[in-house]
Amino acid sequence: MTDRVEAPLTFREIFNLPVSVDLRTAARAFGMCLGTAYRLVAEGAFPCPTVRVGWRHRVLTVELLRALGIEERPVFADEVADGIALTLFD
Repeated sequence: MTDRVEAPLTFREIFNLPVSVDLRTAARAFGMCLGTAYRLVAEGAFPCPTVRVGWRHRVLTVELLRALGIEERPVFADEVADGIALTLFD
């Protein structure tokens, strides 16, 4: 483990996350180092629920987004230009 904080996730990275993420990715979303994330999980104070899978902790992306205060996925201008957003709302 390292105490350095990795670059926080960008909005685009957050909106392209899979169904669940590892604790490192969730920590990046909150702008904290992995050591702090593990400490908060152990204290039961991580900003969103985690699921223990073997020795690892996973975070459901829907819970991560909720903890970040993100209620819905925005539509980006380049997605509209590419026709991707149109299929989302049909």
